[in-house]
Amino acid sequence: MAAASPKLIKELREKSGAGMLDCKKALVACDGDLEEAMKHLREAGLSKAAKKSSNVAAEGIISIKVTDDYKKATMVEINSQTDFVAKNENFLNLVSEITDHVQATAVTSTEELNTTTINGTNFEEYLNSKIATIGENIVARKMITISTDNGVVNGYVHLGKVGVLLAATCNDDAKEKTQDLLKKIAMHAASMKPTVISYKDFTTEFVESENKGIVADIEKLNIELHRLGKPEKNVPEFVSMSQLTDEAIKAAEERMAEELKAEGKPEKIIPNILKGKIARWIEDNTQLDKAHALLSQNYVMDDSMTVEQAIKACDESIEIVEYVRFELGDGIEKKEEDFAAEVAAQMAK
Repeated sequence: MAAASPKLIKELREKSGAGMLDCKKALVACDGDLEEAMKHLREAGLSKAAKKSSNVAAEGIISIKVTDDYKKATMVEINSQTDFVAKNENFLNLVSEITDHVQATAVTSTEELNTTTINGTNFEEYLNSKIATIGENIVARKMITISTDNGVVNGYVHLGKVGVLLAATCNDDAKEKTQDLLKKIAMHAASMKPTVISYKDFTTEFVESENKGIVADIEKLNIELHRLGKPEKNVPEFVSMSQLTDEAIKAAEERMAEELKAEGKPEKIIPNILKGKIARWIEDNTQLDKAHALLSQNYVMDDSMTVEQAIKACDESIEIVEYVRFELGDGIEKKEEDFAAEVAAQMAK
């Protein structure tokens, strides 16, 4: 029998997932011994993976898996070098397999993942063999699994580029509608990019720093608006509900009441006018919450209410307790490619 007969090549290809030409070369090198050929491919895979490991992998896909009972959800970010490979069936199958494995092992980092065993093989070796087959550097970059015993979890992925997981506690009779609500809120978060669940999660240092920045930006904008003869924006005293103490709100009410009296407004209608002015003042002075706190944002499904109001309208027992958002390639410094220089370099070899 020939060392690399079509039958042997087919069998090796099915076992290894490697390309037909690689299988043929391995069989020829190993005199038709399947086990030795498998070993040869693994070693070749390690070599190819090592060569590709320095290549920047900023494309890829974000994947989630929610268990049927909505008690556990896993999200992973698997990176590839190009968006083209990210749409490849082999890559998509790999992502699905890794997502299942991460949920089963509950690992939370690449380092932990590399110490696990998948399909009887060390994960790092397994991934290197896939890199050799697919032909690009692949990185299992981020992963997380959330769970709950007294509520539900759910999530959403937008076009494989942005993923969100949420966990909420709720009454037993509210679990089904909570599942649906969490999916919608996850869609909201994918779009609106909140960084925390509530303004109560902000640090004092963050609020103070952002307060200065937001005020400076509005003052700079007002200079341009004034030059153009357009209405200027209100410059806020504060930027978050975390700063709006009872004393601060009372001081604002008293100041507004005095202004209304000075304008000659009748005493009896001032309280009604104050309600609207205070609501507007709070809106102006909680801009940080609208930008970063999920519960304070206007709900994209119905912008007449906040996310917090939408939750309470669904069921008073629902409370979001965990929120995670992944954005593909976030934080990866992409290499600027000079195509002409790359071609010239290849021709010079």
